[in-house]
Amino acid sequence: MKVGHMPPSRNMRRSWFMKWISKLFGGGSSRGASNGRRLRISGEENTFWHEPARSMDDQSKAEKEELDRAIALSLAENGKRRNGQCDNDEDLDRALRESLSMSASHPYNPVQCVPRDSRVCGGCNKEIGYGHYLSCMGAFWHPQCFRCHACGLPICEKEFSLSGSHPYHKSCHKELHHPKCDVCHQFIPTNRSGLIEYRAHPFWRQNYCPSHEHDNTPRCCSCERLETRSVKYISLGDGRSLCLECLDSAIMDTGECQPLYHSIRDYYEGMYMKIDQQIPMLLVERQALNEAIEGEKDGHHHMPETRGLCLSEEQTVSSIHRKPKIGGNRVVDMRTHPQKLTRRCEVTAILVLYGLPRLLTGSILAHELMHGWLRLKGYRNLSPVVEEGICQVLSHMWLESEVMPESRSMPATNIASSSSSLPSSGKKGGKSDIEKRLGEFFLHQIAHDISPAYGEGFRAANAAVLKFGLRRTLDHIRFTGGFPE
Repeated sequence: MKVGHMPPSRNMRRSWFMKWISKLFGGGSSRGASNGRRLRISGEENTFWHEPARSMDDQSKAEKEELDRAIALSLAENGKRRNGQCDNDEDLDRALRESLSMSASHPYNPVQCVPRDSRVCGGCNKEIGYGHYLSCMGAFWHPQCFRCHACGLPICEKEFSLSGSHPYHKSCHKELHHPKCDVCHQFIPTNRSGLIEYRAHPFWRQNYCPSHEHDNTPRCCSCERLETRSVKYISLGDGRSLCLECLDSAIMDTGECQPLYHSIRDYYEGMYMKIDQQIPMLLVERQALNEAIEGEKDGHHHMPETRGLCLSEEQTVSSIHRKPKIGGNRVVDMRTHPQKLTRRCEVTAILVLYGLPRLLTGSILAHELMHGWLRLKGYRNLSPVVEEGICQVLSHMWLESEVMPESRSMPATNIASSSSSLPSSGKKGGKSDIEKRLGEFFLHQIAHDISPAYGEGFRAANAAVLKFGLRRTLDHIRFTGGFPE
């Protein structure tokens, strides 16, 4: 008697087949998709990390046996179908749908289903095939091909930055695009609202952290730039600091300033505004200048820092007698000399702060000499706007003649010769690019001053001079006390 095995019933075959289908679909979705890591990109499409389904080598022995039985059953079904003994295809279709509904009950993340042949890497342009891959920026990528545009290394983090069409590590993107402070060279921090907040000089475009305005960072008394952590400024010993670029052309004592002073007097004479009186000129420290200001009965002074003074009272003033030396980051061995100033005319002396660049010192001298010229010529009781305004125009004109000789230096006077024929201490060896840039900044300072007397006064006086000429403007001021309109 033969001993054999009864063929499995139809229900058993269906159960085994459904079990295999359920493992195939349910297991794949729970293992493959739920393990996907979503990368985050601010403002961009979602990016998924896809892992391949487990290979046959990873399956347990029991799973292999079940798969073998399912394949055998499938082949048996095909054989019966050829013999006309197969049930209706609707049973198989129903079984598949039931299996799918079973797998849908497990939580999973949706995974893009893309035919394998269409997965071409956006980096190397080769077919991805089986294995890990990324779906990002409208393309597929091998993990090793999705690289930072800055450093060229693969991006393995969960988040990355995008600039244009190029991906970056967040750290690389910050290094390239997050602004750094020009003073401390660190990234400018964000404020409480998460926004990057910084300060910027309107002329030099020096961007810096707001905190440097209150942390005692030295600021150049000439060009207004803040001291950086890499370059130290020179302390002038009276609370002022000077950057190295301004120090390069700085005038440090009274004797060194005399040639510049006489060249500006010649400039006035070239405009038929000769000053006959010999007015002493002294270079002084900040304290001496402030003491002289306190001794003056009248006068208008530029706040918060006064750099020059047209003195009209008799005083004793300490001037810089010998040029100080630079030791370390400060001036040393300064010699001062007290000088008694006697009033012989309406102007006793002209005082200017020491340690300023040649062009700034010259513009201050031009301004103060105009005060002296007005007093000597009998201009009385002028308002601050009118007097300071016209003095600023002469300062601006002299600067223009030094920085931009081709521009107007004596507008519409009709009686003045070109300033190019006038002597200038700056024409000894020509001006460097740095000195020209400083001159442009000093012109910018005058033109954009916000004070009522010096700023608004200059703009009103300059408009009158441009329209009517300097001589007619001065005549109008003499008779009316105001600018022509």
